[in-house]
Amino acid sequence: MEPQFFWQLSFKWQVLSLFLVFNQALVTGQIYYSVMEESELGTTVGKVAQDLGLTVADFSHRRLRLGSEQSKRYFAVNLSNGALIVNEKIDRETLCGASSVCLMPVQVVLENPLELIHVEVEILDLNDNSPRFLTPRLVLRIAESATPGSRFPLESAQDADIGTNAVSAYQLSPNPHFSLNVKNVKDSKLLPELVLEQPLDREQKSEHHLILTACDEGEPVLSGTAQLTIVVLDNNDNEPVFDLPVYNISLLENVPVGSLLFKLNATDPDAGSNGEIQYSFGIHTSDSIKKLFSLDPHTGEIHVQGEVDFEESHFYEFHVRARDKGIPQMEGHCVVQIEVEDENDHSPEVLLTSLVNPVPENTSLETVVGLFSVRDQDSGANGKVSLQISPNLPFKIKSFENHYCLITYENLDRETISQYTIKLTAQDSGSPPLSTEITVLLNISDVNDNAPHFSRHFYNSFLKENNPPGSLLCTVAAFDPDEGENARLTYSVAENQMQDTPISSFVYINPDNGNIYAQQSFDYEMLQVLQILIIVQDAGSPQMSSNVTVYLFILDQNDNAPVVLHPAVGQEFSALQRIPQSAPAGYVVTKVTAVDADAGHNAWVSYSLLPQSTDPSLFHVAPYSGEIWTVRDFEETDLPAQKILVLVKDNGDPPLSTTITILVSLEDKISEERPHTQEFLTHPKEKSDLTLYLIVALVAVSVVSLITFIVLSAKCFWNKKDRESSCCSLSDASARDVFKQSSPKLQLNSDGTLKYMEVTLRPTDSQSQGYRASYSPGSDRSDFTFMRPVDYAQPNTLTREFDSFLSCTDTLNYPRQFDCSPLAAGHRGDAPLLSGESGRRHVTCQ
Repeated sequence: MEPQFFWQLSFKWQVLSLFLVFNQALVTGQIYYSVMEESELGTTVGKVAQDLGLTVADFSHRRLRLGSEQSKRYFAVNLSNGALIVNEKIDRETLCGASSVCLMPVQVVLENPLELIHVEVEILDLNDNSPRFLTPRLVLRIAESATPGSRFPLESAQDADIGTNAVSAYQLSPNPHFSLNVKNVKDSKLLPELVLEQPLDREQKSEHHLILTACDEGEPVLSGTAQLTIVVLDNNDNEPVFDLPVYNISLLENVPVGSLLFKLNATDPDAGSNGEIQYSFGIHTSDSIKKLFSLDPHTGEIHVQGEVDFEESHFYEFHVRARDKGIPQMEGHCVVQIEVEDENDHSPEVLLTSLVNPVPENTSLETVVGLFSVRDQDSGANGKVSLQISPNLPFKIKSFENHYCLITYENLDRETISQYTIKLTAQDSGSPPLSTEITVLLNISDVNDNAPHFSRHFYNSFLKENNPPGSLLCTVAAFDPDEGENARLTYSVAENQMQDTPISSFVYINPDNGNIYAQQSFDYEMLQVLQILIIVQDAGSPQMSSNVTVYLFILDQNDNAPVVLHPAVGQEFSALQRIPQSAPAGYVVTKVTAVDADAGHNAWVSYSLLPQSTDPSLFHVAPYSGEIWTVRDFEETDLPAQKILVLVKDNGDPPLSTTITILVSLEDKISEERPHTQEFLTHPKEKSDLTLYLIVALVAVSVVSLITFIVLSAKCFWNKKDRESSCCSLSDASARDVFKQSSPKLQLNSDGTLKYMEVTLRPTDSQSQGYRASYSPGSDRSDFTFMRPVDYAQPNTLTREFDSFLSCTDTLNYPRQFDCSPLAAGHRGDAPLLSGESGRRHVTCQ
């Protein structure tokens, strides 16, 4: 029972005692009984009625009973004999705890008359409780350094009983190191002590297990035990010891960082902090080793924390110490030796000793252009290296020991390959083999071994006459596959003569970009084709050059008005014609012949009467032949002198024209015979000269045109693949057919003068192409132009002037006629002749 419970029970009895004191007037006496605890129900405690001197009839009459509730709980009155009996089992330790005397007050009440009797019942102790340790497992810690004779108090056992039933003795299980001593203190309380008899050694035995027994002297004797564990506290009297004094470890280089290398093991027989070991490097360990290896202070594990390289060092040695945490600290030492094994972990190195860069493209064979050396930091077969070069190169490798030279064994051409990417592969003999590849960019320097060349074999340029000076004619472009100064080009014009004049006076070329400009204004009537030889030179040493021909074609413009050749104009600026008055209708009065110095459409002339004539209804002029004939017979009312105004106009844009005034005199004595053609010529000698000039001009123009066509056809044949040139490509056969059919035919009048000239440009094959040439009668120079070929498609259509030699799609299907007679002098050879006109062929073109 707890001491607090005993104190509360004692307090209740004191209150009850005070109540009895205040009511002592009612109390008649006091009776004392005793009863053994744990008595059975119904056990007689005392004969209350008998002790009060009451008979059975008296206590029944006086109504004997118990007063307080506590009294009624544990006790009762037997009504048959008036005895006090046990009503409930009583536990003395519960009621009184450890008190030596346990008294329980009982109130006995007699009601008639009222009387209170105080009864005390002593509860006698029974040995019903064994000694008990509050801590059944006792742990006692004793240092191993404790001296013999040392005493260590132990916990006392508790026993709820009292007197001899309480704890009276202690016993300890046999043990050579300890004995038991029991102290007797006041109140007969026993205190056990543990006495150390022999020194302790924790390393031999760290714990001692004993049994402590407490017993009483009751009947029967009861006892209680506690398990006593003696923990021997360690004293730091042992140093840590490694398994081996020297550790030999083999290690492959390049092991991964963080790999476990080895685990050291040191032991310390001490316990606790005295046996806790911490590992560390020796005080003389270098920083380089600490960078490569790490040591776990708690586990002794050695890890790799840096890159281990055999080539840097193949052997490492360091000291490791193991220190405990005792006081004082004690430590042990060992030596760790690490041998690094080589691995093929280094690729070969290629070192460039010397390199000729750039290499001239005219370098001779077997010339050394580069020196190399190789090395490998590995050892043995891992460090044996060979060097190879990439294939299909004009270079090869020669070796001597660990040095190599790069030499040429094929001719170099910078224009073909200006830079070589040379891959050199060095490979060792390790397993697996390692290799290194380096790339060398070897430039080839230029020498002036290529002449510049033009993008075309010839150039054609077309320019309208009367151009302003400085007009851009065309641009020539040359290319030199060399580079630098060897490719810097300068253009110039060859100093040839044209009409006894240097070509440079006609054109100018920009020496830097090849632009060709006109130096002057050109006149088609003076010059139709200008052949210019362009020279290009590079700036290399020695200089190299090339040339190309530029054909400048002058295109005609309508800048010349028609000129009347016949009839001749006198000093009065009018021509006089005499005709008989009896001339019938259709009588040819005269024929107006005019020429135009221009070419093509610009030279086509037409004739018409002006309304300013005296009688426009009397005469008619043929629009293309220029013949003037009478429309009707003359009448008496007609004036004897008639004035005819004829307008001669070309086909240019805008058209140019001239007028001629013809005076017609009607005379009766003039022969009515139709005049011949030669009668229109007022100066027979001049007519003869004119015919001669025309014949000479015809022959000269024919020869020049033939030569020109042959030259152009030959150039076009050799350059037929040049699509960008402006030359019309003709086959040789077509050219021969054209020239074969182009022989002029001359027809003379009866008086020996030239009547007309016919030039036939008809190819043998209807699909072939022809070219039309125009001649200027009456001139002593070559007067021609190149026109677009014409096809037979639609009648009465005019010939188109071609603007490019590449546009040759038309075909001349019929011969062209040039009428050069005085009567036909108003027609140029390139004017279209309409069908239905006398003495002319029909020409169709589109």
